[in-house]
Amino acid sequence: MFGLRSDGRLVKDIDPIVMITPYIMPKRDDSQVMTRHDLDFEGMTQYIREKRKEGVQVTYMGLIIAAFLRTLCEYPDLNRFIMNKRIYARNHVCVSFITLKKNPDDSLEEAVVKVDFQLSDTIYDVTRRVEAAIAETRKPGLQNKTDKLVKFLLSMPLLPDIVVALAKLLDRYGLMPSYIHQASPFHTSLFISNMASIGMNYIYHHIYNFGTTSLFFGMGKTEQRIHANADGTCRSKRIMPIGAVIDERICSGATFSRAFSLMKTYINNPSLLENAPETIKTETKMRTVSSDRQVNA
Repeated sequence: MFGLRSDGRLVKDIDPIVMITPYIMPKRDDSQVMTRHDLDFEGMTQYIREKRKEGVQVTYMGLIIAAFLRTLCEYPDLNRFIMNKRIYARNHVCVSFITLKKNPDDSLEEAVVKVDFQLSDTIYDVTRRVEAAIAETRKPGLQNKTDKLVKFLLSMPLLPDIVVALAKLLDRYGLMPSYIHQASPFHTSLFISNMASIGMNYIYHHIYNFGTTSLFFGMGKTEQRIHANADGTCRSKRIMPIGAVIDERICSGATFSRAFSLMKTYINNPSLLENAPETIKTETKMRTVSSDRQVNA
């Protein structure tokens, strides 16, 4: 209430045009913009194969998440969110994604995972955290916080409507219980969907009005593109397209442009992610994930 929240700090000293934008576009579906980015699939694949020879199981999604975290070190504006027409700097970093879970009867179901990260995380740290979260979620009979909360809400008629409406109201004024924040995949720095893993094209997935998600990445299956070499010749090259949907209200267009360009630089040069960043810029004191509980799933 009064601009105070447990998950972020109110941002005040910013461009007046950026600050007024939430009043002009009060909802995320008013302000979402979409852009496609083509990643060097061949370069990513070569790096992943090299790491696997060393016994490290880096994934494409893990590589993208690591590049995103490193980009936040230089452009913390991307970790902002809008609530009640105000701009907040998130005091932690987390990423939500969906993984498939096999049931005892061999059927498949989707499970939502949310993982906490540190800005100092390397590609190895990201790999470890993601692997641990997926392994924990796929344990037979295990339900994560999100599953438990949803099943409880659906256990009684009218309860989902009442609880969701109340949660939206409390969230708007910064009064929502921390348990719901932790269980909700919609309160996250980034939501990423690996459509390539099920053979689908990239998508532009909407960002949700509920929660605080300001960025959504949709990874698509690989495509062949004609690439111009430096000597003027051309060759066919495999790329991985990503559909990015962003809340344009959190920062300026120039910041988005520079941030995405830097992120692609890290993806094209993954070895840069193997060591902790030399400098980390933040807008607020970041919440620390304890060493004995590094996964919030």
